[in-house]
Amino acid sequence: MVKRAGILVAVAALLWPLAASAAAGGYPLQEAGTDVGNLASLQRGARNFVNYCLGCHSAEYMRYSQVAEDLALTEFELRESLMFTTSRIYDGMLTSMPAVQARIWFGNTPPDLSLIARSRGVDYVYTFMKSFYEDPSRPTGANNAVLANTVMPHVLAGLQGGQQPRYETTTTRDGRQIQHLAGLDPGAPGEMSAAEFDGFVRDTATFLEYVSEPAKAQRRSLGVWVVLYLLMFMALAYFLKKEYWKDVK
Repeated sequence: MVKRAGILVAVAALLWPLAASAAAGGYPLQEAGTDVGNLASLQRGARNFVNYCLGCHSAEYMRYSQVAEDLALTEFELRESLMFTTSRIYDGMLTSMPAVQARIWFGNTPPDLSLIARSRGVDYVYTFMKSFYEDPSRPTGANNAVLANTVMPHVLAGLQGGQQPRYETTTTRDGRQIQHLAGLDPGAPGEMSAAEFDGFVRDTATFLEYVSEPAKAQRRSLGVWVVLYLLMFMALAYFLKKEYWKDVK
């Protein structure tokens, strides 16, 4: 009975995030399809981050020297391509925007993104960057389907182009009609095609996933050998047990 209760608790724990998301009726997340073992994707993502995100957001728990080591970059490549806010390679990836100025412009300080992929999930980050749409009622002229009424401007609008919201009307049990966001339709084209922009966002999300857990690729690689070792040990233990008990009737 206790074992069955434990299984039910474990299953409930696994299904709770899905149930909570469904209950909240949030915008459906798209699968990011990231691969932190893809070195080329990580390098492109680092370039995207420093050019489009670092102006407002920091990744203070990640040092430039660590990025260079993990992404196979020389110090010259690091300084030429990624280091725009400091001259010391052992510094963290800090934004150049003063906190006071950020609060004046946006009403609050843009969050640090060091752990955003772990706290919200990579699919959330990926979908969020793709889900801005035109909304003249907002101060920045844009809104986001994943995080409604965000104060963040659509910094990737030039690459993605515009998107138009598509609403659907539903009737509640008490007869009230409510409009909700059903999807986003293409608007004015951007510099990139839809496939190119998807790749751009995926690379950026991959880099943020790496920043949130730099050892993830190494952990996965090591995990394969650990599992193989355990299987070999289990086989050895099985045959050893048979040898010890072969004369026992």
